[in-house]
Amino acid sequence: MLLSKITHILGFGGDIAGDREIGWLLTDSRSLTFPAESLFFALVTNRNNGHQYVQELYNQGLRAFVISEVRDEFETMQDALFLLVDDTLMALQQIAAAHRREFSIPIIGITGSNGKTIVKEWLFQLLHEECKIVRSPRSYNSQIGVPLSVWQLRPDTQLGIFEAGISMPGEMAKLEHVVRPTIGIFTNIGDAHQENFISQQQKITEKLKLFTHAKVLIYNEDNPHLDAEIKQAGLDAALLSWGQQPDCYLQLLSINKSATQTELVVKRQYVQYTFQIPFTDDASVENAMHCIACLIYQGYNVGDINSKLSQLERVAMRLEVKHGVQDCLIINDSYNADLNALNIALDFLSQQSVSKQLSKTIILSDILQSGFQPDVLYQKVAELILARNCHRFIGIGDEIGRHAAAFSAIESYFFPTTESFLNDPISAGFRHEAILLKGSRKFGFEQISHKLELIAHETVLEVNLNALVDNLNYFRSKLRRETKIMSMVKAFAYGSGSVEIAKTLQHHRVDYLAVAVADEGAELRRAGIRIPIVVMNPEKSAFDVLFENNLEPEIYSFNLLKAFMEAAGKLALTDYPIHVKIDTGMHRLGFDAEEVDGLIELLKSENQVKVRSVFSHLAGADEPRLDDFTRQQVGVLNTCADKFSKAFPHRILKHILNSAGTERFPEFQFDMVRLGIGHYGISALPEVKLRQVCALKTIVLQLKQVKAGETVGYSRNGIATEDKLIAMLPIGYADGYNRKLGNGLGEVLVKGKRARVFGNVSMDLIAIDVTGMDVQEGDTVEIFGDYITIAEMADKLNTIPYEILTGVSRRVKRVYFSE
Repeated sequence: MLLSKITHILGFGGDIAGDREIGWLLTDSRSLTFPAESLFFALVTNRNNGHQYVQELYNQGLRAFVISEVRDEFETMQDALFLLVDDTLMALQQIAAAHRREFSIPIIGITGSNGKTIVKEWLFQLLHEECKIVRSPRSYNSQIGVPLSVWQLRPDTQLGIFEAGISMPGEMAKLEHVVRPTIGIFTNIGDAHQENFISQQQKITEKLKLFTHAKVLIYNEDNPHLDAEIKQAGLDAALLSWGQQPDCYLQLLSINKSATQTELVVKRQYVQYTFQIPFTDDASVENAMHCIACLIYQGYNVGDINSKLSQLERVAMRLEVKHGVQDCLIINDSYNADLNALNIALDFLSQQSVSKQLSKTIILSDILQSGFQPDVLYQKVAELILARNCHRFIGIGDEIGRHAAAFSAIESYFFPTTESFLNDPISAGFRHEAILLKGSRKFGFEQISHKLELIAHETVLEVNLNALVDNLNYFRSKLRRETKIMSMVKAFAYGSGSVEIAKTLQHHRVDYLAVAVADEGAELRRAGIRIPIVVMNPEKSAFDVLFENNLEPEIYSFNLLKAFMEAAGKLALTDYPIHVKIDTGMHRLGFDAEEVDGLIELLKSENQVKVRSVFSHLAGADEPRLDDFTRQQVGVLNTCADKFSKAFPHRILKHILNSAGTERFPEFQFDMVRLGIGHYGISALPEVKLRQVCALKTIVLQLKQVKAGETVGYSRNGIATEDKLIAMLPIGYADGYNRKLGNGLGEVLVKGKRARVFGNVSMDLIAIDVTGMDVQEGDTVEIFGDYITIAEMADKLNTIPYEILTGVSRRVKRVYFSE
């Protein structure tokens, strides 16, 4: 779209000097690749303000900005175009909506509590050979993500598939204006994002606004609440329901499951049909029925639908990071193979490559259905890769090979097929590289992944980096815009892996990180972490590590302060930042209130250090019975901090709130809060359901038929009172699985059902009772995660979630992914 057209859409008249085509709507300053073709929207949120990145983008060559506030530095950017609007997010949605109106094609809009992304991706799998499709990348279903997705529509697009999610009333009407679907799919309704709605009925009503102008709406009539609200909504759309009721558009007569597939028998207009899907879980049945109804509506016959269904693959909902051979890091992303998705994946590659100072390599297949002519497409791909300073590029496919010249500025290799690459010596020559695998499904890049991955222990701790960010943003929503955040990444980031967690938090602009000891901070510095790092327990023997890595110590006693000042003085250091801890009643570490006057006198007499913050630690912010004591602690800190502010001319930060305090006492957020366990999904408020970041998983190693009277495990404590089927799992107390969970106390989740631990917990193995369950060797088992929560496990052991998380052994591989 021409820049001049965009200005008219936003209500600006006049001509544009140097009018040009805008191909990229930019909302994240870190993702700039094509400055001349980009328009930046300075979004203002509760946690950030895009206007502070305008100067940085201008310096990188960007010259077009949509802003809602004017800053002094903008006056120096005489050659830039500034479009001043009341609301930059509304402007983004307005432009995307105008772009959408240029297309008279079918648009499928999908909403619901669960399954949106799966249904979207399955529809793409089922239909992409028939027409050119644009769909939301990953889970781009927010107020920002939806307009960015719709913007990807191209002149040759024949079908759009977009998902839309909301978290509060008033949002869906805005997204409907952008998407304007002709076909609607309402997947289901659940408790996700319920906290901002007074009832489930209100949430359904709000979500239904997406289908205000839709021609048809597909949904499951067996959900009585959803069915009732849809039929009362007064929509103009034809209702194409499916379910067990005879009046459904598609009546589901029976569901017949075997070991590997499910047979669905349905009836439509008195005719019975049978469909088969290569999945057996209930969620897949529901998702498949939405897709079947959609294809029948579009006129596909049963034979064609069954042929397509047989080819359905599980959707890779995440971008996985695994350790590879020869000190490599493997980033496996088979989710979307299009230009926008590549840009997202390259951003992730850049973040991850910092970890061990790895060079960056991309292995990319032909990009199908991009909407660009091949010469334009691969020139843009090359520019994206060069902008990320990638070391090496490997292209696989005939089309990308024909455009090898576009990649002449980078070390590059081309192969017609995945097999030819795997048979070439170059596939065994990777060393100390972060390798992004991004290929269309037909190229079978899982073969490359298997070759490059290290053989790993079957027990892994999965760490969901998107969930980490969602939880961070939840706490940010409690804060004033100017309040800083210190994120605690001590104890191996509560067991989840400090480097990867720290990189993600740095990328999402937390202000400080905090570790327990200097060596933890040094490891983060070696991994490329640049933001300030506070060491909470600095040891005198590690002062040199602090200085070498620019780490800022917590100072809690005169003895420690004098020793640190002496060490700094020997190096001729001045104004080295320190953080002074006040003991306000917890009585662990810290200066007593009576010592503050003498402390200030000492600090003013020397110049080796400079107080950056004054803080304290709450003893019981999560316990209502201790609220009076919490307020007493706050009062002591206020008195002490006021003395520091009056004694020194520079600004000294004040902070006392931890995760629980941030939720329960936001009025005491002061200048900064410290977030720890809240990052990982533990809330102090019973009504708040944060996302689980960590999931400990293993597999069924072996199945054993145990007869009545026989025993399992050490001390023969696992006694079979009847014939039992026992599954052995490769996890034990050496992995962090507590021995107290043996003999029926502990439970795990396998094939959607709970199974109790049978007998004693061994060092490397546990047994579970799966009698009567359909379990196979190799099945995945959840130790804790979304269904068996860390909090539940902690309750059984009469301990706290911290102990569960930090107790996961380092021999358990950490697998990091983004959804």
